[in-house]
Amino acid sequence: MISISYGILMATKIRLARCGAKKKPYYRIVVADERFSRDGRFIEIVGQYDPSKGVAHSKIKKDRIQWWLTKGAQPTETVRSILREQD
Repeated sequence: MISISYGILMATKIRLARCGAKKKPYYRIVVADERFSRDGRFIEIVGQYDPSKGVAHSKIKKDRIQWWLTKGAQPTETVRSILREQD
């Protein structure tokens, strides 16, 4: 749950950040410090998810997600379910 970045300890999460127009959302899958707001600062974009098209059309950088998981980042429940369905 704790990774080292720039010499400080921070808890990182792999979570969704909302984008898109009103009533037409799509989401970026991002790695962010858990203290930042949902659509605020993030460390890296590791994928995209469009709920209108479904999980099959998601674009996910599996190698980068795996790298962040080895560094201690924790996926949220929603991201965890997207990753499970992607496999």
